[in-house]
Amino acid sequence: GGTPAGGGADILAVAQQLLSQNGGLEGLLKKFEANGLGGVVNSWLGEGQSLPITPQQVQQVLGNEQVAAIARQLGVDPQKASTQLAEMLPGLVDKLTPNGKLPQGGDLLAQGADLLKGFLK
Repeated sequence: GGTPAGGGADILAVAQQLLSQNGGLEGLLKKFEANGLGGVVNSWLGEGQSLPITPQQVQQVLGNEQVAAIARQLGVDPQKASTQLAEMLPGLVDKLTPNGKLPQGGDLLAQGADLLKGFLK
């Protein structure tokens, strides 16, 4: 049985893991800001064009250990994992922040999971 490349469920699980390990979306975005990527992150939140992010920046923000763990989960090498994350994150954050603001309330993960399912169709 050939599964489609980068099977959606895997990256969905990874996105949830990413949020839960980094203190939700807010915590994750703070990490990017701490690494000097605040402007990029703000572009994801706003209405306009989302700025791209490089796999190197993903690696820098998340750290080798977290990227390696994600790579294992996806069954790819860390390089590929950070590339997939770099492609996914701007759209993901955009979808999770419909009004350019972080959703209020504690149930961000569940909310995020629902949005992700739609996002990955």
